[in-house]
Amino acid sequence: MANTDDANGDSGRPRPAKRERAARGTAPSRRSAASARRATRASAAAGGSPDAPDQGGQPVTAGASTSAEKPPSARGRSAERRVARATSSAPRVPAPASGRRGSGGGSSAVALSSASVYPQSCADAFAYAADLGYDGVEVMVWTDAVSQSASALRRLTEHYAVPVLAVHAPTLLVTQRVWGRDPWVKLERSCELAASLGATTVVVHPPFRWQREYAAAFVDGVAELSDRTGVTLAVENMYPWRAGQREILAYLPGWDPVPQPYRNVTLDLSHTATAGIDGLEVAQALGDRLSHLHLADGIGSAKDEHLIPGRGTQPCADVLELLAGQGFSGTVVVEVNTRRARSRSEREADLAQALEFARVHLAAASSPPVGAP
Repeated sequence: MANTDDANGDSGRPRPAKRERAARGTAPSRRSAASARRATRASAAAGGSPDAPDQGGQPVTAGASTSAEKPPSARGRSAERRVARATSSAPRVPAPASGRRGSGGGSSAVALSSASVYPQSCADAFAYAADLGYDGVEVMVWTDAVSQSASALRRLTEHYAVPVLAVHAPTLLVTQRVWGRDPWVKLERSCELAASLGATTVVVHPPFRWQREYAAAFVDGVAELSDRTGVTLAVENMYPWRAGQREILAYLPGWDPVPQPYRNVTLDLSHTATAGIDGLEVAQALGDRLSHLHLADGIGSAKDEHLIPGRGTQPCADVLELLAGQGFSGTVVVEVNTRRARSRSEREADLAQALEFARVHLAAASSPPVGAP
């Protein structure tokens, strides 16, 4: 693209003046707005809908540039009110006597992505996680005020005795206005939010190809930010966008993290399905750089599906057993699409099935063969 502005901002390491402008929510230029519109049309052509949630669970709305921790603000008060309503009718959950709930015999915790309960809220994700026995929650930061507020999220963790184990930065195309348009500000604030909640990982998507300056500094920048904050930034594998028979290369330095020198990677098994590649082969190629797993499935359509694991064609069970056999100590996050659930009980059944799938196959690697002494 001709202009350096973009859907999520485009900068190298931002200067203080740029950060101040981003914090004030500076109005985008005509060119940047046009760039965002073109990107949204390309996403729709690639199989998604600009009016529907991304398969990570994000609706396209005009999110405000807001702080993660500003209690006096209207957004901060709104987040607190939402949490108060969500927890007022829910029983307080006592903390487990021995730390986290069991993870099926393995060392990996199994968390629930807040995106998995869309169109219900981030607060609802904590209720599902507590009811079903998940070990924690990965918070997808989006336009829901609760997902941006450390104080609101802390109240939820205390009420439900469910910790936040990871934060997903708002680096999706459809979260372009959350926390401003500067991508480095988004990453820094995501790290701040994670650290304040005791979470150790921030999931981040690679830059879009029109974010040239940001992309040029991305590999070194995420490493430096991780060193400075003590939070692991795990770059997620993506996929080529498709429009008919054409492939649109939307990411820089690329959608495939295997050839990139990232220290830590999030492997998403729905994304491998959409890319038309084998998730087990990717896991093996990444080796110990694979530090975080998004557990989902797909059948290889152009649309990022995020099916319940076992309902698609990806080797989800094999990936879990491989990781368990290697002593994987990262987090396995169920990130599935339950938008078509017709009731809370139907959504709950899907999430329970995904959790059981994860625990069964994480435990399989540590179980002795049948008939073994």
